[in-house]
Amino acid sequence: WTVVLSGRVEGAVVIDGRHAQTEGAHLRWFIVSDALRGRGAGRQLLETALAFCRQKQYARVFLHTFKGLEAARHLYESMGFKLVQQQEGSQWGTTVSEQRFEFSKV
Repeated sequence: WTVVLSGRVEGAVVIDGRHAQTEGAHLRWFIVSDALRGRGAGRQLLETALAFCRQKQYARVFLHTFKGLEAARHLYESMGFKLVQQQEGSQWGTTVSEQRFEFSKV
């Protein structure tokens, strides 16, 4: 799903359900531009994605992110996601604390 503002894509979220029955649906590519941050677009995208998961009867949804994105974490947790795993890893040549969040009340 996308959010378009003045002809530009300013936000998007993707659900990958290929392994939903065994591993859970993967919430991927969730991003909102600075133009929309704090205006509810991210919450609306997540609500739409989770409604899709409920319609498909996916038992679990998960996402990967990293520590330090506090606004995103606040949004995930306010929507019912729980931090289930955290470990050190490397992203783009930098050591980060990788996190996995899960939503299991779909």
